[in-house]
Amino acid sequence: MDLKQIFFEHQAQTTDFASAFEVERAEGCYVYGKDGKRYLDLVAGVSANNLGHGHPQVTAAVKEQLDRYSHVMVYGEYVQEQPALLSKRLAEVLPTSLSNVYLVNSGTEAIEGALKIAKRCTRRNEIVAANGAYHGATHGALSVTGNLEWTRSMRPLLPGIKFIDFNDFDHLKTINHKTAAVILETIQGANGFVTPENNYLKAVRERCDEVGALLILDEIQPGFGRTGSLFGFEHYDIVPDILVVGKAMGGGLPIGGFISSQEIMDVIRRNPMLGHITTFGGHPVPAAASLAHLNALLDEGWIDLIETKESIFRQRLIHPAVKAVTGKGLMLAVHLDTPERVQEVARRAMEKGLILFWLLFKGNALRVTPPLIITEEQIHWACDVIIECLDEVTS
Repeated sequence: MDLKQIFFEHQAQTTDFASAFEVERAEGCYVYGKDGKRYLDLVAGVSANNLGHGHPQVTAAVKEQLDRYSHVMVYGEYVQEQPALLSKRLAEVLPTSLSNVYLVNSGTEAIEGALKIAKRCTRRNEIVAANGAYHGATHGALSVTGNLEWTRSMRPLLPGIKFIDFNDFDHLKTINHKTAAVILETIQGANGFVTPENNYLKAVRERCDEVGALLILDEIQPGFGRTGSLFGFEHYDIVPDILVVGKAMGGGLPIGGFISSQEIMDVIRRNPMLGHITTFGGHPVPAAASLAHLNALLDEGWIDLIETKESIFRQRLIHPAVKAVTGKGLMLAVHLDTPERVQEVARRAMEKGLILFWLLFKGNALRVTPPLIITEEQIHWACDVIIECLDEVTS
């Protein structure tokens, strides 16, 4: 039995059309296939490999920690160097009100924790979320995901969830004195990389303050440099009460976190004790990778180059088939007319050595989320390939 057959027979599938590309290794901005070819990666593990594949500092940190020890105890009991230093480093680079970090295993798990502490802290039970939002696939995260087509088959979900339209100021009156928290992606991901407009996030922040609701910002995808600042909310002159992070946080390893003030986070210490608990959260190996990744990201200056790289993509990705390019930084969506055309462009690009993907709720949009270390030369080559594929599918 060959590996591809094993993959389809024994690994649960999520679609009827997995590409089944067989990976040999990955390095920098390239993924190498078992077919002997290299492929320029314009997806970065769906915005997870911000410093590319196999960054030497991240790899060294993982190896060093594995040589010392791996899992030793559930979250929050033992003092372990790497999780503690990572939490301190995150507090150093965030606003002072975001000083207390709970490390978990993924972004969606972090969403679950954020929702719990918001309800516990405010003693309210209503959550306001956005239509078009995607916050993960676990039950609570799914409940605040604003796409009925996607969530219908999983219902009933959590009660007490209200949805508003992102960027719609009239809907802010939905946020009231019964609202425990408003949860928003700083930039909507699955819905097409939709950015906030006209100081929308400031208006949400003000409304939350007015009624005593907490503001949770989901930075799972925009975080760690992707938009041209360390965190996406820094572009919009606001600070959330609870920040949720994941994806690129681990430099390619699974880790997430929810971050708030000590006062808010203290609600999980008692009534009940162990109000949120995880076996593997704060695992020292992903924590070591995350700390090394964060330090390298800040030391190597990649974030300062994002605006220039974004502008090259925007200047080059002009074609009659391109309806719009949305997003910010290296979190861009190239909108075409149909999902079928997107799939065909992605297939042809793969044949030419370029990895593309699509967006969860916007199948008619190509995802452009390369590693932040992509060079200008690589960007120009990638754009050449995309334009060539667009010419082929529209000729």
